[in-house]
Amino acid sequence: MTFDDLLRKKRYGGELQKEEIDFFIDRLTADALPDYKVSAFLMAVCLQGMTDRETADLTEAMANSGNTLDLSLFGDQTVDKHSTGGVGDKTTLIVAPIAACAGCKIAKMSGRGLGDTGGTIDKLEAIPGFSVEPAKDEFLRQVEDVGIAVVSQSGELAPADKKLYALRDVTCTVDSIPLIASSIMSKKLAAGARHIVLDVKCGSGAFMKTLPEALELAQTMIEIGSRKGRVVCALVSDMQTPLGSCVGNALEVMEAADVLKGNTTGGALYDVALTLAGLMIASVKQLPYAQGRAKAEQILKSGAAYDKFLAWLQAQGADALVCSHLEALPLSSRCFTLTAGQGGYLAGIRADLAGHLAKQLGAGRENKGDSIDYGAGIRFLASIGEQIAPGHPLAALYTEKPIGDEKLRGLAEDLFIFSEKRPETTSPILQILQ
Repeated sequence: MTFDDLLRKKRYGGELQKEEIDFFIDRLTADALPDYKVSAFLMAVCLQGMTDRETADLTEAMANSGNTLDLSLFGDQTVDKHSTGGVGDKTTLIVAPIAACAGCKIAKMSGRGLGDTGGTIDKLEAIPGFSVEPAKDEFLRQVEDVGIAVVSQSGELAPADKKLYALRDVTCTVDSIPLIASSIMSKKLAAGARHIVLDVKCGSGAFMKTLPEALELAQTMIEIGSRKGRVVCALVSDMQTPLGSCVGNALEVMEAADVLKGNTTGGALYDVALTLAGLMIASVKQLPYAQGRAKAEQILKSGAAYDKFLAWLQAQGADALVCSHLEALPLSSRCFTLTAGQGGYLAGIRADLAGHLAKQLGAGRENKGDSIDYGAGIRFLASIGEQIAPGHPLAALYTEKPIGDEKLRGLAEDLFIFSEKRPETTSPILQILQ
């Protein structure tokens, strides 16, 4: 067998066998293939596609290309949650404590953000003292004692995916469902959880722009998990509008804490978080989703989830005094206010532009090694459906960078959508796949 043989086979639409896929990933991981040949393979997959079986075998081979995490000591209680990305998505900070209170074990590896906004690890690192790289035995002990540990993703976890993604990014082969699904699920399989809950975002602020695309990706990942012995379900949620009222790392931690305290009892963030927590509990405890959701709401209202959140933060090094004053996390020194240049009903906030703006303010990074400003970001001061008069404050922008008034006016005009009539209320929950 040679790589040219399987490249030629896929180029003409052939179906690769498991041993051929394993051979490819082995050679890739060993740095035995030149980039131009791997790029040709990625383009062939992008154009010809893969069967469900091929995609599952590719995922498994990628998952086994490096270290894997053995969580068998926790039995069937482990659950992982993954979001395909979005603007203002801080749901892990909310759902992990809720699920842990229900007896789920969350041993989660997360990444730093590369793009418009920070990832889960960036948000946690906005909390002074929080450690994202504990030793393996400490990590597992914390999962046993607290129920949650969220750590930075190891470079040895699915290294084949890292190599493929670097080439996908520069060869216009990112938007291939088999390649997206195998990339996400290879890391989830390697991370070891028995149950996996996916949040597939759909809309202007997400990678999948349309509902059919999001549904196809969700179903593909569920099929991969099923073939590889995992229990997988998915939520498809709306990302036309930023999730919640804050975008930025420290700002999002504060907003998540506010939800856990019970100060927020409605809205898109509350609904998406409770749906995900309900799915996690239902999957692990083998309950109907409605019972899982009811259990999640009961835990949140009791205050137990907030107590679990604080215990989690302190277990990973956050100072107790810091944890008791999360609403006072340091923000960037400059604060600018965007005001409405027109009147009417606020009909929408463009998630894609909000993400771009957050990155300009310093909350995201262009390149992997870039530093970010944990205190930068956006706090929206008006809600969709609210009637706005000219001059009404729309958002507060936190940054260490100088931004001129003229640029601010332009941002306000592009970011916010107004209408003469009050917009209809829509649910962020587009579909649940179990």
